[in-house]
Amino acid sequence: MRRSVGWLLSGLLALSAGTALGEEANSDSPRPIPLTRPEVKQLLEEMKDRTPRIPLPELTDADREALGERADSYEARLRYHYSPQNPNRNDGRGAGGGEGLGGGRNREPDPNSTLDYPFKTMLFWIVSRTNNCQYCLGHQEIKLAVAGLTEEQIAALDGNWSIYTPAEQAAFAYARKFTYEPHLLSDADIDALRPYYTDLQILEMSMSMAGNNSINRWKEGTGVPQSRTLHNFSSRSETPPPADRILPTETFLTPTPEEYLDLVTSVAPLDTDATSGAPAGLAVSHRPPLESPEEVEAALSACRQRTPRLPLVSEDETRKLLEGAAEGPIPQWMRLLANFPRDGVRSIRNTQDALAQEGDLTPLMKAQAAWIIARQDRAWYATGLAKKRLGELGQTDEQIYQLDGDWSEFPPAERSLFTLARNLACSPVVLTDVQVNEALAQTSPRHVVQMITFTTGRASFDRITECAGLQLEE
Repeated sequence: MRRSVGWLLSGLLALSAGTALGEEANSDSPRPIPLTRPEVKQLLEEMKDRTPRIPLPELTDADREALGERADSYEARLRYHYSPQNPNRNDGRGAGGGEGLGGGRNREPDPNSTLDYPFKTMLFWIVSRTNNCQYCLGHQEIKLAVAGLTEEQIAALDGNWSIYTPAEQAAFAYARKFTYEPHLLSDADIDALRPYYTDLQILEMSMSMAGNNSINRWKEGTGVPQSRTLHNFSSRSETPPPADRILPTETFLTPTPEEYLDLVTSVAPLDTDATSGAPAGLAVSHRPPLESPEEVEAALSACRQRTPRLPLVSEDETRKLLEGAAEGPIPQWMRLLANFPRDGVRSIRNTQDALAQEGDLTPLMKAQAAWIIARQDRAWYATGLAKKRLGELGQTDEQIYQLDGDWSEFPPAERSLFTLARNLACSPVVLTDVQVNEALAQTSPRHVVQMITFTTGRASFDRITECAGLQLEE
């Protein structure tokens, strides 16, 4: 019998804005959300001294030779020491891939990609501000500045969208909801974009933002410190910024226009102080209690009847793109991503690899985590696939729905990894240091890094498949 109605991640208290980052490593509270532009810049600067979450072994001469110039990179070493099989490939970028579809300035774009680099970087900024991912937010700051946006334009992304076109405003609103409230995505959200964008462009921005959400979760989950300098971005612009433009290469503490000094964010999710009624810099993630098994079964039944909101490539064309594809029907999620023959196919391969890859996480643990994550996101297509996989692994309906409960039936090690997956998937910033430390103590750095990596891909998969309203296959 199901023992709990589920979880409500709501009103989680954060550290006060003045908390030193040196105290962060053992915090049982999420980091604060900076309210204003100057506070954003201050926290970006302080995050250069962030304590990474995952311990690393001593670097041997053999390790240094294998890693080469990446031997001093925290992230490269995480992948080298703790990711299974192919440490150079599994970098936590999941479905949606890297900086997202066509998101990198230094790689050839997908032939069907039409949205430009600055626009998608603005979307990445909004995704990162919504998730409170300071590492990614800092990188988008410099990329936007190098791309030619003024300080006023970047500041306006946080609370003055009126300076942007109606098309951009519609995309910004979609980016925030896609990131923070994927469980509320509906036909209306896609319809609101259609006056300005083609369906293929809507899919392109969705895949790009799914990749952004993946990267946010990797950076926040593992606790990557902010880059000390960002000079490597300053040479990427085809048209260099004005000579008098102060770039945040050495410090983020650049001048802020007077009209933005006190403007409170309308992008980052905030709670309100109960006493004063003023916005509070408290990290929050509001998800409703999980539905009953009967309600889930009804939702899955409805998912089997729905019509996709975004275009699918034919099975024959998808099979041509996927050399060596297994016999049988091609699932809709593959046909959706196949709209982009370069980046979409790469995302398909990454998603397949994440599920099939042998490592420290058992197939059952991955399937259980996929269910937990999809249920929090109300991603019904992904929930249906997770349920099917759990059944193939011998799990009964009763065992599957125990994953919606308090997990008291599971060993402490499994509970700690479930907590990590659930919280990181809901919103990267509400996963606390204490929760990561508990998972490390109960399992190992390899388990934790692999669960973070797996979660990044599932959070991305949930958003792509649910925004498209895919029909669950029988």
